[in-house]
Amino acid sequence: MPATYIDKPSDKAFGEFEARCEACKARLRQEDFLHNRGLGNEVGIYTFCYDPRLKNRVRCFFDKLKADPSLPCNIREENLYDILLEICEEKHIAAAIPRREAKKGQAQMLKQLSAVASPEAFAKKIADRPNRPGDVILITGVGEVYPFMRAHNILDNIQHLFEETPVIVAYPGRFNGQTLSLFGRLCDGNYYRAFDLI
Repeated sequence: MPATYIDKPSDKAFGEFEARCEACKARLRQEDFLHNRGLGNEVGIYTFCYDPRLKNRVRCFFDKLKADPSLPCNIREENLYDILLEICEEKHIAAAIPRREAKKGQAQMLKQLSAVASPEAFAKKIADRPNRPGDVILITGVGEVYPFMRAHNILDNIQHLFEETPVIVAYPGRFNGQTLSLFGRLCDGNYYRAFDLI
């Protein structure tokens, strides 16, 4: 029976996570990875999948990476939930959302938000930030914006924007090379152009 991430993480889950962290650090030091080489003309979009029960450890791991002066790259984090709030603030609708949701219901509110905070709007926010040579973009907050925003929709809209910059998606679930499975149980859509980081 597949894991459903309800129980506390097993020793195996901790061990796999630690191994993935070490492998991730090694990849961030590879010249081919940092320059998107050896991908057969594909854009360098990678998934760093993890057991959602380890989200605090994941956050700590990426905080350490961002502050590590020994890395030959700069980790630029883009949190999807923060981007959603930023878009809503700019459209002057953030304060009204709780009232509208209470009045019209969650489904109607999500539909209205989708018109304002589209996948294209998320992608534009990420692409409009200053991008320096040596940057690696880290996308977090995937679980926080589900089901409003799906990971494959974001990836579809950023792939043409970062042809020379590696993108890592911190993904709380599984990716088998074709299908994204959020939390290990929810189908989050198909995406064929990403690579597992490890």
